[in-house]
Amino acid sequence: MNPASSLTLTAELHESARCHLFPGDGLEAAAILVCSKTPGPRLRLLARKVVPVPYEQCQRKPYYLRWPGLAIEAAIDLAEEEGLSLILLHSHPGGFFDFSDLDNESDRLTMPGLFQAIDAVHGSAIMVPSGAILARLYQPDLTCKAIDLVAVPGHDLQWWWSNGDFAQRPMAFTSQTRDELGRLRAGIIGVSGTGSIVAEQAARLGFGEVLLIDFDHIEERNLNRILNSTRDDAEKQRPKVEVFERAITSYRGAGVAVTHHGSIMERDAVLAASQCDALFCCVDTRDARQLADLIAAAFLIPLFDVGVTIPTRIDADGFSKILDVCARIDYVRPGGPTLQDRGVYTQESLREEQLRRHDPDAHAAELAAGYIKGAIEQAPSVIALNMRAASDVMLEFIARAYPFRLDSNKGFARRELSIAAGEEEFSAETAFSAGPNPILSRGDQEPLLMLPKLSPAVRA
Repeated sequence: MNPASSLTLTAELHESARCHLFPGDGLEAAAILVCSKTPGPRLRLLARKVVPVPYEQCQRKPYYLRWPGLAIEAAIDLAEEEGLSLILLHSHPGGFFDFSDLDNESDRLTMPGLFQAIDAVHGSAIMVPSGAILARLYQPDLTCKAIDLVAVPGHDLQWWWSNGDFAQRPMAFTSQTRDELGRLRAGIIGVSGTGSIVAEQAARLGFGEVLLIDFDHIEERNLNRILNSTRDDAEKQRPKVEVFERAITSYRGAGVAVTHHGSIMERDAVLAASQCDALFCCVDTRDARQLADLIAAAFLIPLFDVGVTIPTRIDADGFSKILDVCARIDYVRPGGPTLQDRGVYTQESLREEQLRRHDPDAHAAELAAGYIKGAIEQAPSVIALNMRAASDVMLEFIARAYPFRLDSNKGFARRELSIAAGEEEFSAETAFSAGPNPILSRGDQEPLLMLPKLSPAVRA
């Protein structure tokens, strides 16, 4: 069962809160999370800002904390214009991972003021020295319910479940990982050569839901590299997502595969992707990668991007020769360097791509040569390369969710493979300069992703 509610913090905000809440004196401390949310139907709260409550304004003891209403008023000022949610967060230095009677009484006194000031969902949370967070949401009548999942997608993917499950993190490649993934939703953007293999792995690894986003149909030239496609699918030009939904249903049952037959650049696709716990971008156009980049930042979703290419040259006799066989895997954590920061696309390359699309013949040739650069190939025989890249991108996810590397995940923001040369290189985030990200944790604020074309009025 996928979590009905969750709270997500970037690694930077989580560390900022942890440092303030545990200054080393063994006394409780407080902060306030100002949160946006996704459009629904899942309630995903997205921490946008941490407001520390000054120590000197509080009465602090190892098992007691009293803090002034003035601090809450400052947070209300930040949140009320956009109707953002507030989560009152404090520390339990002793490690007690539950709400105490004093916590309950404090919430009973403070929550009514939050609802009176801002018409939104509000709640409270505790953090223990390990950094683990337990959170809950209140209704205006002061009934409360636990937030099912608190997530921090950093170099490692940290998840804390309200019912205490998986408190001891599962070991990679075990049945426990499958059990936990059964509560999460993976989004696959592009279900073609590489994407179909990524989707197959996601479904068989055990994700509770696998969202499939693709606008295209099966053609005969796809049959040599798209898993689960048949000649009948090509003859009837069935949508790729429909073909894959059928396959996943055959071995996982109904309801696991969720489909969007359309472009990722459509509002409904963005809304569907906003509900995911991890995104896998398996596309071959820059504008689709840009949308995946924006979605990951706005909704605080870890993004795994994969690309393959076979550059060629013309030799002295006029024949095409392979220069290299390449694959690239990028892990983009919310708040870290984006795909744009890493040069995967630029504003200039996006403009060039749009201009080429005004020349249908040139664009068709570009798509036909999508894998093998410099040699037009209608049905490239690249499934072996796709298999390698798709396996590596899924292993990257597993390494983040259930760390198994001998070294820290910090050094593996990008993996580049030169299969022709037998070389593999890794880059840390420090290899890229992260620019300002104005849509980080933007959530459901309209227009979505700051793109007017995604507004409801334009859609209508």
